[in-house]
Amino acid sequence: MRVLVLIPGGISDQILFFPTLQTLKNKYPQATIDVIVEPRSKNSYRICKYVQEVLVFDFQDRNGLADYLNLLGMIRDREYELVITLEKNWIVSFLLWLDGIPTRVGYQSSNSWFLNCTVPKNTDQYIPFMYHDLLKGLKIDVPCPDLSINVPKEDIEWAEYEQKRLRIKDSGYIIIHGGASILTAYQGINKIYPVPKWQRVIEDIHMKQPDIPIVLLCGPDDLEWTTEIVSLCPYVKVVSPPDIGKLAAIIAGANLMLCSDSAPMQLAIAVGVYTIALFGPTKTTKLLPPKCDRVFGIQSLSSQIADIPTDKILEQIWKQ
Repeated sequence: MRVLVLIPGGISDQILFFPTLQTLKNKYPQATIDVIVEPRSKNSYRICKYVQEVLVFDFQDRNGLADYLNLLGMIRDREYELVITLEKNWIVSFLLWLDGIPTRVGYQSSNSWFLNCTVPKNTDQYIPFMYHDLLKGLKIDVPCPDLSINVPKEDIEWAEYEQKRLRIKDSGYIIIHGGASILTAYQGINKIYPVPKWQRVIEDIHMKQPDIPIVLLCGPDDLEWTTEIVSLCPYVKVVSPPDIGKLAAIIAGANLMLCSDSAPMQLAIAVGVYTIALFGPTKTTKLLPPKCDRVFGIQSLSSQIADIPTDKILEQIWKQ
C-alpha cells in the first residue's frame, strides 16, 4: 500500500506529526509512506525513518491553476491508496478526490466535502494528540507515542567532533536557543526573549557553575541575537549546525536546554534532554507533552514573552 500525507507548516509542525507517522507505519508495516510539505520543512525528514519520499508544494503561496495541475500530476503518478491531509484548502481536497485516491482522511469542516473519512478537530489538547486523532478515521484508536527521532550516524559523529572542538565533551554543557525567526516575526508572533534578560540568566549560571560551558545555537536567523549575547558574555561558545540532524545531535549531548517555543525545543523533547522553555503568545498545554518530568514550560502571564521574570527562569534552573 502506498500512503500520502499532506503536512503544511514549519519544521515544528512536522516533528509534532512524527508520532502519527510512527503509528501509521506500525499499523501498516509494509506500506510506503510519502509526505508533501512546504519547501522550508523538507529537511525535517532527515531525522524521520517512517517516510520514503518527501515531495514539496508551497501551500502558503498564491498558487495558480498551473501549480495545482502540477500537484495533481505529482500525486497521480504515484497511485496512492490512502491520503491523510492537514491542508484546509478545499481545492487540495478536490484534487485528492480527482486523483481517485480511495481513502481520504482529514478533519471535519464546512468544506471537507471531498474527504470520505473525517474526524472532529479537538484543538484544546497537545498538538501531537490532535494530529493522532486523524487515525481514528481509519479505525485506529491507540495511544499516541512520545516524540522520537532518528539521528543519522554521520550527524552524531559531527556533534562529537564539535564537542571536542569546543572542549565541552567531557564537562557537559548548557545549550541556549534564542528563538529568532524571520517567519514568526513576519506573522507578528514574537518568541524572542530580550537580550538583557538572557544576559542576566547566563551571568547567573556562569557565576554559580563556572565550569559548565554555555553554548549558543546559531542558525541563519540567529546571527544578530548571537552577536549581541557574545559581546555581553564573551565566555559563551557558539555552534552552528548545518542541518536538522546535526542540530538534534548537538542538542542530545547537552545537560540542559534553555529556549523559547521553537523547532529546537521539540528536538530537545524528542531526544530526552531536560528542557526549560519560555512561552509568550503560544501555549505550553498545546506544545509540551503532559506529565513529562524532563520538560518545564514557563508561560508569560501576558502574551508577551518579554514579561517572563528572569528570577522565574533561574528558580527552575537551580531546582535541578
